[in-house]
Amino acid sequence: MNEGKERLRMALRLFLCSLTLISVTQAEDLLPSWADTTPKQAILDFVARVSVSNGKDFVPEHDRLAVFDNDGTLWPECPMPFQIAFVVDEVKRLATEQPELAKDPMVKAALEGDFKALFAGEKHDGFMKMMALTHSGMSSDEFAKRVKLWFSKAEYSPLGTSYGKATYQPMQEVINLLRANGFQVAIVSGGGVDFMRQFSEDVYGVSPEWVLGSSADVVFELRDDVPTFVKQASNLYVNDKVGKSVRIYQQIGRRPIACFGNSDGDQSMLEYTTIDNPYKSLGVIVHHTDGVRECEYDKKPPFSGKLITALEEAPKRGWVVVDMKNDWNKVFSSRQN
Repeated sequence: MNEGKERLRMALRLFLCSLTLISVTQAEDLLPSWADTTPKQAILDFVARVSVSNGKDFVPEHDRLAVFDNDGTLWPECPMPFQIAFVVDEVKRLATEQPELAKDPMVKAALEGDFKALFAGEKHDGFMKMMALTHSGMSSDEFAKRVKLWFSKAEYSPLGTSYGKATYQPMQEVINLLRANGFQVAIVSGGGVDFMRQFSEDVYGVSPEWVLGSSADVVFELRDDVPTFVKQASNLYVNDKVGKSVRIYQQIGRRPIACFGNSDGDQSMLEYTTIDNPYKSLGVIVHHTDGVRECEYDKKPPFSGKLITALEEAPKRGWVVVDMKNDWNKVFSSRQN
């Protein structure tokens, strides 16, 4: 009962903010790292309208699903996506334990940071070989241990902090706001699902079953009478572009009413969320415009996250474009600004 009353108070507060547009004082408490600009107001207005019962845009709690891309939306993907950093570090670890691995040209490229060689060709065969080396042939439990150990020790060099503290504070606030108003939050990313599930709950409060990502085959077997999943390299499903919408449809079975992304890889799920949705919906694109506090890119990203067609479609579709430089007072959870 108390939880229901608290949600009602939150919803009414949001609604008053959205009607009066006096977000400088009141809404800063809800999204304190956001500047008092249009994107912040659009998010507050949307949450208020779908959360206040008896309103024309009210959405029942069981249909309040929000989906978020991860790399470039919840945390950085420059200078490279974090999972690629994990692959490189794992190759270095394995090469130390098995020096003969360095005879492989692709292992040598990874050790030397030669990403041009690793990602040469349409299918990036070199990098995929390193993915197979570091992501398959072991049990799911062993892989989870490797990821957690790396995550506990590795450092995101641009900030000099752990990867878990390199998240975007404004997006953490949005997740908390949505959750406080009865939303189910899911991560739908091109990153590996087994990789992301090792930290999603600690970093974002998103439990493993609500993480959708790229995956490959697993084999079930009993090892010493213990149920074991063994990771394979075959049948890789890349959870990107239209694949994201397909995964949402197949694995969640509920259409989102809010979608947050940052690249053309998120365009499909933005479309799925906002076009012809029977409920009021919200599409948000994080545009990387801040080369001082983070990275500035769209058409030519340093690694991944190309943003061209989704940005062009945004005005037509009514998607909210967040200008990182001007719409965020603070970027990272671990920094003051």
